[in-house]
Amino acid sequence: MAQRLRSTTIVGVVTPTSAALGGDGQVTLGNTVVKNNALKIRKIMNGSVLCGFAGASADAFTLMERFEDKLEQYRGNVSRAAVEMAKEWRTDKYLRKLEAMLAVVSKDTALIISGSGDVIEPADKIVAIGSGGMYALAAAKMLKKHTEFAAKEVVSEALQTASEICIYTNDQINIETIEF
Repeated sequence: MAQRLRSTTIVGVVTPTSAALGGDGQVTLGNTVVKNNALKIRKIMNGSVLCGFAGASADAFTLMERFEDKLEQYRGNVSRAAVEMAKEWRTDKYLRKLEAMLAVVSKDTALIISGSGDVIEPADKIVAIGSGGMYALAAAKMLKKHTEFAAKEVVSEALQTASEICIYTNDQINIETIEF
């Protein structure tokens, strides 16, 4: 079986004053690090939506482009665009074979769009995907609950924590923010 390029840890947080989405820079091929400074986060819709990916890189870029098209089609309605893309994902033979996940944050919402075409909207507006996603998620939940950190600080500290635990996550962190 051919080894696939993988991109790893993404975490996002929405607070009353800002939203942030960050990712580490590590890309692996099997158990080998092939790049340590990859950019896995994009600002889309004129900077009003942040989107990040984990999984097979080429697949993730395809999904991100499709999501951006849906956002334009539904005039920036993030939830509607995600649901419509998920529907397409489940029914399209080509898309069903893609191995990636998207994390999306905006002023109003935080979503995970999964590889099976699911749209998940956590009540606490914290999303995490990828190899170190659950480590970053646990850290972000505690930081949001027990500190007054801005979204960017929560994401930064959560990714740093994940990089200290997960061997597929490094500390070359990239974070994008939206201020309201």
